[in-house]
Amino acid sequence: MTRLERVADTQNDTGEGPLWHPDEDCLFWVDIPAGKLYQFDPDAETHTLAYETDGDQPIGGFTIQADGSLLLFQNGRVSRWQPGSESATLVTDVDADTRFNDVIADPEGRVFCGTMPDEDSLGDLYRLDVDATVTTVVEDVDIANGMGFTADLETFYFTESEAHRIYAFDYDRETGGLSNRRTFVETPADDGIPDGLTVDEDDYVWSARWNGSRAVRYDPTGDPVDQLTVPARKVSSVTFAGPEYDDLYLTTALEGSDREAEGDGAGALFRATGLETGGSEAFRSRIKTE
Repeated sequence: MTRLERVADTQNDTGEGPLWHPDEDCLFWVDIPAGKLYQFDPDAETHTLAYETDGDQPIGGFTIQADGSLLLFQNGRVSRWQPGSESATLVTDVDADTRFNDVIADPEGRVFCGTMPDEDSLGDLYRLDVDATVTTVVEDVDIANGMGFTADLETFYFTESEAHRIYAFDYDRETGGLSNRRTFVETPADDGIPDGLTVDEDDYVWSARWNGSRAVRYDPTGDPVDQLTVPARKVSSVTFAGPEYDDLYLTTALEGSDREAEGDGAGALFRATGLETGGSEAFRSRIKTE
């Protein structure tokens, strides 16, 4: 039987990007606009503020590097942070108009990283290659969001939130190229907004639903087969975590509002246990940092 519990009542403005770090035996996640990186220790059942950026730099997402450090994707810049340290070092600047919003490492250590739109332009999806060069791979995206890979590594999922679509692309592992875009899921306009996602061990897609108070599970054809209801209106992202990757963690957002409007659990980190599926370790980035 599935059990949902609130494990960290951080009341994040925009909790996002949860990711299990097997070297540290903890889950990291961010509060994007606050530029705060949190960690949760499931053994101790405690959470701490692990790192906070200087100068109100947001953290749109992060990856785990091969050496165990974290790459923080901020506002047109990528920084490297070593767990336990007090500062981060600049890796590269990206000629992006707005902040990063969601990121994922691929099997070869590249990073796909999407940006937000602003008043003047839409966002884009970039690919940061291991030599730290940057290529634009999808242009004019209305909020770049959740990404993932099928088990055979032939398909890449990518969410365009304000279009209410999750796309599937053919993925070329050798080059990092994306092609043959098609719509995997299109959600109704009045049914919340698709946000972060993860792919489980059965090749089903879990998509967080912003303004929809839940995460929805889709089979490989794009049909909804299950859902997990959360006491927060804005469910922002999902990931499988823990030593066996059998627990599902969900981030949520309060977004400057109050819990009367957004739900009793708005801004908290949740964990679902007792699911009949699980996940696997995230790919690690291998971006050149020196």
